[in-house]
Amino acid sequence: MTFDRSIKIAPSILSADFANFGQEIEAVEAQGADWIHVDVMDGHFVPNLTFGPPLCAAIRKHIKTVMDVHLMIAPVDPYIDAFAEAGADVLTAHLEAGPHIHRTLQAIRGAGCKAGLALNPGTGIEDVEYLLDMVDLICVMTVNPGFGGQKFIHSQVDKVKKLRAMIGDRPIHIEIDGGITPETAPLMAAAGADVLVAGSAVFKGGSVQNPAPYGENIRAIKASIA
Repeated sequence: MTFDRSIKIAPSILSADFANFGQEIEAVEAQGADWIHVDVMDGHFVPNLTFGPPLCAAIRKHIKTVMDVHLMIAPVDPYIDAFAEAGADVLTAHLEAGPHIHRTLQAIRGAGCKAGLALNPGTGIEDVEYLLDMVDLICVMTVNPGFGGQKFIHSQVDKVKKLRAMIGDRPIHIEIDGGITPETAPLMAAAGADVLVAGSAVFKGGSVQNPAPYGENIRAIKASIA
């Protein structure tokens, strides 16, 4: 992964056809997806249960872009090596998931992945300042984590602006996860984000048999920012 601040669309496979993950990933990448976002939920840290390392390993061979794995789990540390071995390029842990986030970020980098730090909507950015040299990506949740298709939380726009100023010229991506549409994407891009996770906004209307809507949806989000 080479760093740049161009806008990247990262479709969340949480909105894909679970019976056809490999084909869905290949279809959405062919239609212009920049990254593939994998939402890992444990039914404990968040109220939903999704994917584990075996699923990540199974889809890895279908991903030509970036495998962006978002760990909405607690504890995180015991699972870092397994997700790294499954092929994650970026491994993101939540600031709120444990008492030793610095150690967690060290472990993620030590496992050979880019280190991501996620912040829930109710979390401020004060605690991020002393972690900036440990992270490659900061994921700002613009919905409460756990489920796709939720409504965008507008208070997070100001958070992203402040975060962007704090980051300065460091090579750190700002990722937005939740409620991204052609209406909300321009707000986040203007605030300083460069990776936009989109689930239903990308996958709506399409299928493996009819993938063209995926491309139309991706282009509509990017066009809203231009």
